Amino acid sequence: MNKYVMMVYITMVMIGALVTIYGQQTEAQRDVVIPNEAVRLRILANSDSPEDQALKRAVRDEVNKQITTWVSDLTSFEEAKRVIAEHIPEIEQTVARVLQEKKSDQSYKVTFGRVSFPTKIYGSYVYPAGEYDAVLITLGKGEGANWWCVLFPPLCFLDFSTGEAVRPAEKRVEQKTQVEQMEEQPLVVEDEQQVEVKFFVAEVWEKLMQ
Repeated sequence: MNKYVMMVYITMVMIGALVTIYGQQTEAQRDVVIPNEAVRLRILANSDSPEDQALKRAVRDEVNKQITTWVSDLTSFEEAKRVIAEHIPEIEQTVARVLQEKKSDQSYKVTFGRVSFPTKIYGSYVYPAGEYDAVLITLGKGEGANWWCVLFPPLCFLDFSTGEAVRPAEKRVEQKTQVEQMEEQPLVVEDEQQVEVKFFVAEVWEKLMQ
């Protein structure tokens, strides 16, 4: 009888741990909310080929790094729009430089204004489709998977195209091409700690049943 009581007790403890972990993850996801007064960055790749997607990511890294230095200390939405609008020529130069460094002859276009965005699900929060203030960079035909984030307030540490936390450019590990081509779809990743707890429960049950 003591064995079964112990089994029930351990199981209840593990279930409580899983509920706590899930609750923390859900709460963290709900905190990620884009305010109405926000400026986004959207980059459209020429196509979904590995080369074009890699070029998109190279442009993303340089432009994001550049714009972040301009808006990191700003607190006003109107000021952020003004500063970014004034620096569009510099963004164009950055895109041209990256294309030249990558030996690409693709055309490019940089605009700033109201840009159409598709619906995006990030965790438990839905970001509805609509037109938002954004810097739009179109590479070539602009028919490939896109990448976007929020420039102001600074939320570019979050990649809303995949629903993932994005590391700084110098530390980012490039994703596989298949993942890049699925950027418009929600990404579900099982937490490693949650997996470990599940395995632990299974091991405890196995040992007690011996």
